[in-house]
Amino acid sequence: MKHWQWFMVVGLGLGLCTGCGQGTTPPKKPTDKPSTTLTTGTEQPTPPTEKPSASNKPATPAAGSAPDLVKVPLGLPPLPIPPDNPMTPEKIELGRMLYFDKRLSRDGTISCATCHDPKKAWAEDTPVSTGFKGQKGEFNSPTVINTAYATSLFWDGRASSLEEQALGPMQNPIEMAHDLDELVKQLSSIPKYVEMFQKVFGTGVTKDGMAKAIAAFERTVLSGNSPYDRYTKGNDPNALTESQKRGLDLFEQHCAVCHTPPLFSNYRFFNAGIGMDKDPPPAGRKAVTGKDEDLGKFRVPPLREVARTAPYFHDGSAATLEEAVAVMAAGGKDNPNLSPMMKAVREAKLTEENRKDLVEFLKALSGEYPIVEPPELP
Repeated sequence: MKHWQWFMVVGLGLGLCTGCGQGTTPPKKPTDKPSTTLTTGTEQPTPPTEKPSASNKPATPAAGSAPDLVKVPLGLPPLPIPPDNPMTPEKIELGRMLYFDKRLSRDGTISCATCHDPKKAWAEDTPVSTGFKGQKGEFNSPTVINTAYATSLFWDGRASSLEEQALGPMQNPIEMAHDLDELVKQLSSIPKYVEMFQKVFGTGVTKDGMAKAIAAFERTVLSGNSPYDRYTKGNDPNALTESQKRGLDLFEQHCAVCHTPPLFSNYRFFNAGIGMDKDPPPAGRKAVTGKDEDLGKFRVPPLREVARTAPYFHDGSAATLEEAVAVMAAGGKDNPNLSPMMKAVREAKLTEENRKDLVEFLKALSGEYPIVEPPELP
C-alpha cells in the first residue's frame, strides 16, 4: 500500500505548523475575511443514539472528488479550500512527509511535528518551544487542529493563511533556522521528493510547493463530534452533564463574543493582561500593526480540544485549564490596554462554582481528531 493510500485510510477522516510565533519581519496584515472559498466533503454523521465518549479515533474517510478527501465532522462548517491549492491525495501525502521531516530545520533536529505533535493534540506540552541550538522562544505552540478555518495565524496574526504561515518557522533563526534557498537545493537532491513535487505540482522542489503541500496536509486535521456538538447539533440531551450545561449557559453569556462557536474563536485580537507585568511588556498585535493601542493584544485562541492542550495563553503561563479559566473569569490582569470585554467579565463576578462549571464545559469541546503517524521518509 502506498503512503498516500495508507493516509487516506488511517488519517483523513476526521491547520499548520503554527510555529512559536518568533517572526522578525511581519508580513502583510491579515484581514478578518477568509481568503478562501468554501467547499464541503460529506454530510455530517448521523447523531448516535447512545451517549458515546469523546475519543481520538478518526472518522471514516470520505471518497470522491478532492474536497471529499476530508470528512468534516459534526459541528464544523464546510471546509475552506483555496482555489489555487486544491486538495489531492498525493499533495496531502507530500505535505505529511514535509511536516514530519526534520531536514526542514538547519541542523536536522526539528520538524513541524516537534512543536505540533499529533500525540499531544497537535500542540506541545511545554510553556514555550525549544528551537535551533536549544534557543527558547517567547510563545506557546498553538494546536494545528482546525487551523483550516483560521483567518489569522500566529499569536500576533501576522499570517492570514496556512500557505502564508507555513514557511515562517523554517527560516526563523530561533525556530528551525534554515535558509529556504538552501532547503530547496537540499530537498532537490533527494530523488523521491523531486518525483513527488513533479507529480503534484509539475515542477521541481519549490518554496511555494512546500507551503502548499504542508497547508493541504494541515487542512485534514479537524476536530468535531464532541459532546457539545452531539448536544447542540445531534439532539442528544444526555451528551452534556448538568455541570456542563450550566457551563454552556455561562459561556454563552460571558465568553462567546470572543470565543465564538462553532470554532470558539473570532480570530481577532484582545488584551487580557497576560504578561503585561513584564518589562518590557509583550508587543502582541503591535508587532504587526505598529499601533500603540495594539500593545499586548493577542489572537483569541480557538477552544476545541482545549482540555488537551495545556499549558495556556501565549506565554504558556497557565499550567492547567482551571488556572486559565480562573484568570479569564476574573477579567484578566489589569493594565492600561485591558480590553473592554475583559472588564465586562470582571463585573459579572463569576463564582468559584461558575468557574468549575466553565471548566467542565470546556472539557465537552474535546471530540475526535486524527493522530497521524510519521511516514517513512526518503
